[in-house]
Amino acid sequence: MLGNKALAGLLVAVLALAGCGQPATPGSGSEAAATLNVVATTTLISDVVQQVGGDRVAVATLIPTGADAHSFDPTPQDIARVADADLLFINGAGYEEFLSAMLANVGGEVQVVDLSEGVALRELAAGEGHEHEEHAEGEEHAEGEEHAEGEEHAGLDPHTWTDPNNVKYWVEAIARSLSAADAANATSYEANAATYTQQLTELDTWIDEQVAQIPAENRRLVTDHAVFGYFADRYGFEQIGSVIPGFSSAAQPSAQELAELQDQIADLSIGTIFVGDVVNPTVSQRLADDSGASVVTVLTESVSDEAPTYIEYMRYNVERFVTALK
Repeated sequence: MLGNKALAGLLVAVLALAGCGQPATPGSGSEAAATLNVVATTTLISDVVQQVGGDRVAVATLIPTGADAHSFDPTPQDIARVADADLLFINGAGYEEFLSAMLANVGGEVQVVDLSEGVALRELAAGEGHEHEEHAEGEEHAEGEEHAEGEEHAGLDPHTWTDPNNVKYWVEAIARSLSAADAANATSYEANAATYTQQLTELDTWIDEQVAQIPAENRRLVTDHAVFGYFADRYGFEQIGSVIPGFSSAAQPSAQELAELQDQIADLSIGTIFVGDVVNPTVSQRLADDSGASVVTVLTESVSDEAPTYIEYMRYNVERFVTALK
């Protein structure tokens, strides 16, 4: 039979073991933070969502690094991932051409956050690309015919992220959506958003300083497709033409369009064609060879190993513009 002291010791040990078996109390400081399960369509959006959400948000990306959003085809696994998500963050403005069909296959209600809402969308300006609306091969819209769902922004530029001031709208929408879905951590999301917005302001100032090195007459951009319109408007560039007609890299240039662009390059003494990392550079390289211009690779649709965040993505491109044009 156990003595009183031995019995007391045994009870202490049992109680201690019982305490170790209890689940951790939220907010105790040692356990992993609870997360929202969210999906973003692009790596650029994923990074900004992560900056605002921090470790309280788990972010999955649909379109992988280096892929072209204009030709992306979601897999069944992508559809399942979206179906399980608390929130789906999209660029909007007609950028995700696959979105309508994908959402129809998801089933149920998916809370979609369109990050282009609130951004002043720009239209393709004269000289930036080929001034016709892009349709699938062989497809034409009869006069007065309405566009199908998802085509309502066909004449608007969806590449809003090339101006960091537009990304500030993204940050506001992301913080608002995360806070609504996870009110207990709203203060954290708002604080992260404020910090990141300040970083975007600093980025904007840095870009102004870098661009000042380029003579005004050299601030002309010829690109593979019309992706840098918002950047051009903000920092005093002219997006004078694109190898691929319009905003979508999925379109194809005609021989006449390429000849017209080659004449434009010659008339303006353009020395550089900027080509995105997600498209085949063959046509751009041939045009450059015929024009005596050089080809410089830039980032367009996604982050990269060299520039794994949105801010680094912008810095990467600005450094290439400055080096080529100053």
